[in-house]
Amino acid sequence: MYLSANQVSGHEFALSRTDARHYAGRLDPPLRDSPQSPFASLLLDSLNTVNAQQQTADILAVQAVVDPDGVNTHDVTIAAAKANMSLSITKSVVDRVIQAYREIQNVR
Repeated sequence: MYLSANQVSGHEFALSRTDARHYAGRLDPPLRDSPQSPFASLLLDSLNTVNAQQQTADILAVQAVVDPDGVNTHDVTIAAAKANMSLSITKSVVDRVIQAYREIQNVR
């Protein structure tokens, strides 16, 4: 499957989701109408929040380099600390879930 010339604009291009198991982006329509469990929606909302914090920190860091007078250095530092903390917590939760899954497998 190749991209056509109208799908490519600069360094961005459109991707389409071909499998229902793939994670949908904000603009992708759902492939099937399946209700999500409250845990799944909570998990996805949390991951989206972590992603948004990472993107905010990246945007502020780039803006601090491009226009140093337009951004307060404290805002950049705080955004980076928030992004780092949320990523650390997410990694810790994922590690604990994997550890619990392995323990459940060992019980069998």
